Parts: sequence; structure tokens; C-alpha cells
Amino acid sequence: MILPALFFYLFAAVCIASALMVIASRNPVHSVLYLILAFVNAAGLFLLLGAEFLAMILVVVYVGAVAVLFLFVVMMLDVDFAELREGFLQYLPVGALIGVILLAEILMVVGAWTIGGGTPRVIAAPTPTDISNTEAIGLVLYTKYLYFFQAAGLVLLVAMIGAIVLTLRHKEGVKRQNISDQVARTPATAIEIRKVKSGQGLEV
Repeated sequence: MILPALFFYLFAAVCIASALMVIASRNPVHSVLYLILAFVNAAGLFLLLGAEFLAMILVVVYVGAVAVLFLFVVMMLDVDFAELREGFLQYLPVGALIGVILLAEILMVVGAWTIGGGTPRVIAAPTPTDISNTEAIGLVLYTKYLYFFQAAGLVLLVAMIGAIVLTLRHKEGVKRQNISDQVARTPATAIEIRKVKSGQGLEV
């Protein structure tokens, strides 16, 4: 019992510290790296709870896709972070209000748990013992919640298409390639052969 408790406190402490560094770091690249560290430690907490499926999903989806995408966006886009910091004080009251609301909700949940004696509610469906929790989630997800799962996939598809459309918007002063013109090119229009005499240069 000592070793799981030790790992719990280790993962929880590193997760909280890295989460604080996400919002405290001045470099956005460092913030994304701290976010990845927080995801990895949260996955460790899920493993301690016996939810290995959620742990692997957290690592594969969030660390392997979302956080890496954030990192690419931060490093490749020309974002004026000095201008973004200037508007921090402008939105500080709204952010503080949202933070107070979230804190009140968390305290209400913890208070209700404490008043109720900390006893978990009875689960409606019996927990299977002969299969793993990953297989149990798959059986429920692809039977009872199949339509909701497909609807979530459609929402993600629309979001992906919207992100592509917003990225492909034409901007002033930015040259774009015409795909149809490139596909229709022939060797005669693609290259130009010039004969250059020995010892002479070529004007471009």
C-alpha cells in the first residue's frame, strides 16, 4: 500500500505543479511542454485507478495529437504575444469571475461528498468481472451509446473542415498556389531549355 500511495502523491504533485507552470510560463512553447507533462502525470493517476484505457487515450490523443498540434501552431504561426499580453488586464475581471464560479462548483461537489459520508452511489449496471474495463467500455460505447458516438465524430469532422477552411483563407500579400494549374502543366510549360555557350553566363 505504501508504493501506490507514493506514486499517487508523486504524480499528483507533478501534475499540479506543471498545470500551474502552464499558466505561469512566459514562453508559450514552454507552456505547451508543461501541458504535455501534466497530461502524462494525469495518465499515471488513471493507471493507479485501474483505468488503463483512459490513461492510454490521454497519452495517445491528447499528448500525441492535441498537445503536439498546439506546439506546431505556437512555433509555426507568427503570433504577436506582446499584443496578446496587453489585453490580459482587460479580460482579467471576466476570467476572475469564471474562476470564482468554477471554484464554488468544486467546493459544492466536495462539500456534498463530505456531507454524504463519502459513500459512492449504486451503479445502475453491474460491473463485469470476467472482462477488462477497456472491453466493457467498448461494449457499452458501440451498443447503447452508438448514435452519440457517431454524432461526436460528425462534430469533430465539421470542426476539422472548419479549421481547414479558415486556414485556406486568402490573405493580402500572400501568394498561393493554384492546384489545378499545377496538375495541368506539361513538360513543355514546366521547363524551359536554353543553350548556354561556353564561358558565357545566363540572364534570368
